[in-house]
Amino acid sequence: MRNTVKDWGSLSRSFHWLLGIAIIGMIAYGWWMNHFPARADRFFYRSIHADIGYVVLLLTVIRLVWRGVNPTPALPDDTPPWQRLIARASHVLLYLVTLLVAVLGWAMSGARPPAQNYASFFGWFNVPQFTSPDRVAEHAYEDRHIFFAYVLLALIVLHVGAAAWHHFIRRDHIAMRMVRGEAN
Repeated sequence: MRNTVKDWGSLSRSFHWLLGIAIIGMIAYGWWMNHFPARADRFFYRSIHADIGYVVLLLTVIRLVWRGVNPTPALPDDTPPWQRLIARASHVLLYLVTLLVAVLGWAMSGARPPAQNYASFFGWFNVPQFTSPDRVAEHAYEDRHIFFAYVLLALIVLHVGAAAWHHFIRRDHIAMRMVRGEAN
């Protein structure tokens, strides 16, 4: 379950794939949601997007805590320093931008008028909001939420490209550590 200095543990791999699928799904769903004509049930779709966004935020925080208390598997010894730096920076950016997109969505949720209550989590309870209703702020949060969702998508494309490069070009089994949990 735990990571080692050579491999990702099963919990880290589960977080990776669950969040990866959820984030890509949320970006696609958000794009679709913002590009279909205005309809009476638009609130429903936005509410589902907000609810899943809260889950993504919570899972990302839990994943970061788990990563903090576990070793991070090392890159191969022959990895040049510049590649180590890029790998580290890209992972930090993936986490930061994921958190930023989710927090901007949460801020936008609280800035909406009370009639559009996105604080209700699947109707079970209300998620505390840290912003107040404000139409100007809502639009600013929404613009930044969308912009950084596209930044996140670009980072994901780079991440997948790097994994493909490791798997098909370098053949160093880096990508397989996140698939099967084994370096060799």
